Amino acid sequence: MAKAKVSYVCGACGARTPQWQGQCPACQAWNTLELAASALSMRPVPDRGGPGRAASRTVTEVSEETEPRAVSGIGELDRVLGGGLVAGSVILLGGDPGIGKSTLLLQAADALSREQPVLYASGEESVRQVALRARRLGLGSTTLRLLAETRVESIVAEAIAARASILVVDSIQTMHTELSESSPGSAVQVRESAARLVRYAKDTGTAVLIIGHVTKEGLIAGPRILEHMVDTVLYFESEPGSRYRVVRAVKNRYGAANEIGVFAMAEQGLREVRNPSAIFLSRQEPAVAGSVVTVAREGSRPLLVELQALVDDAQGVSPRRVAVGFEASRLALLLAVLHRHGGVSTSGQDVFVNVVGGVRIGETAADLPAVVAVLSSLRGRAVPHDVVCFGELGLTGEVRPVPFGDERLREAAKQGFRRALVPAANAPRRAIEGLEVLAVGRLEQALAAAF
Repeated sequence: MAKAKVSYVCGACGARTPQWQGQCPACQAWNTLELAASALSMRPVPDRGGPGRAASRTVTEVSEETEPRAVSGIGELDRVLGGGLVAGSVILLGGDPGIGKSTLLLQAADALSREQPVLYASGEESVRQVALRARRLGLGSTTLRLLAETRVESIVAEAIAARASILVVDSIQTMHTELSESSPGSAVQVRESAARLVRYAKDTGTAVLIIGHVTKEGLIAGPRILEHMVDTVLYFESEPGSRYRVVRAVKNRYGAANEIGVFAMAEQGLREVRNPSAIFLSRQEPAVAGSVVTVAREGSRPLLVELQALVDDAQGVSPRRVAVGFEASRLALLLAVLHRHGGVSTSGQDVFVNVVGGVRIGETAADLPAVVAVLSSLRGRAVPHDVVCFGELGLTGEVRPVPFGDERLREAAKQGFRRALVPAANAPRRAIEGLEVLAVGRLEQALAAAF
C-alpha cells in the first residue's frame, strides 16, 4: 500500500512546506496553507521495461516534417501565435475583466470549428448564455460544441468523446480537479487543473486555449508556475476608455515573443486592425513642439508611434523625471548624455515623456527620438511632420545602429514620411523611393539635422 506523504501548499504563491503554519514562510501571507496529499510509494522503483516503456530517439531519427498549423482566420491572432495553432500546444490568455478575452476566443473557436471539431468549455456561463453571446456577435457556425462544466475530468472526457482537435477553457480559475481537495481558484487547484489539461494536450495532440484572470498588478492569477507549464502566454492590454486592444505574446515556444496583434472593439466583437501604425499616429496640424515619430519593432512588425515630451520649469525642489511607456531610468541616462555631449542642461526642469496610444517601448531605438523630443519642447521648435527618426545613444555621445533598419525605413516610407534621421550604420545600401535618409554618427550631428 502506498504511503501518503502529506504536505501543505500556499494558496497565494504555491510554495510547499511539510508542516502547517499560520504564515507562509515564502510570501509571508497569513492562513493560506492548504493540505495537498500525494501518495508516494516508499518501495524501490520497479523496472518499467517492456512494450509499454517509452523509447528514446536521436535527433536524426525524429522526422523533420513540420505539422501544419490550424489557422483561425483572425490574422492578428494568428500572427501573435506564430502562424496559427500547433497541435498539442497549450495557450494561456490573460487580461483585465471585460477586455474581450472570451469574445476573442469565441470568435476564433467559431472560425476554427468550420474546419475541425472544436469544444468550448465555460465555467463562468451557461450554454445558453454562451450561445446568446455568439448570436449577438453574428457567429453562425453549426459545428461548434458548447459545454458548461467546471470539473476538468468531465471536460476532458467530453473532448475525447467529441474528438475535439481544439479545446477552449474559460477560465482556469473556475476549474477544479479530483486530484486536489482545495477550493476552485486556489493556487493548488489552478496548478493541478492546468497540469491535467497540459497532459491531455500532449497525449492527444489537442490544442488547448485557456483563459486566465489577472490580479490587480496585471499578472495572471495563480502560482507563477502556471506560465511555465504552458507553451504560449498572451496578455490582453488596453488603455482605459480606448476601443483598441493589443494582444502581446510574452512567451511563445512556436513563434516570436513580444509579437503583438491589434484589435478594435466593435458591436460585432473584436475586429483586427491591419495597419496599426495609422491608429497610433494622430499628429496635430500644424506641427507642435515636443512631438517626434519613431519606428519601434514589436515582434516581427515595425510599428510607427508618436513620442511626446514636455519640459517645464521645476515645480518643486527636485526636478521630476516621468516616463509613460518608456523606461524612466533610461530617460535619466539620456538626459545626462544630452547635457554632456549636446550641451543642453535640464537640471532645473521637469521632464515628462509619453508614448502615445498606450504602447510600451522597451528597445533602445527610441533613445534618439526621446532626446530630440525633449530638445524640441525645451526650445519650442517643432520637428517637421515628414521626419521620422530612430537610433540608440551611447554614453560617449555616439549614435549606435539598431536591428532591422531597412524594414523600419520601408515602413516609414509606406506611411508617407519623406525624411528619416537614422544612425550612419543603418543607412540603406539602396535608396528607398520617396525617402531621404539623414545618416548621423554623433549626437551633435543628430540635433543639428533634426531642426
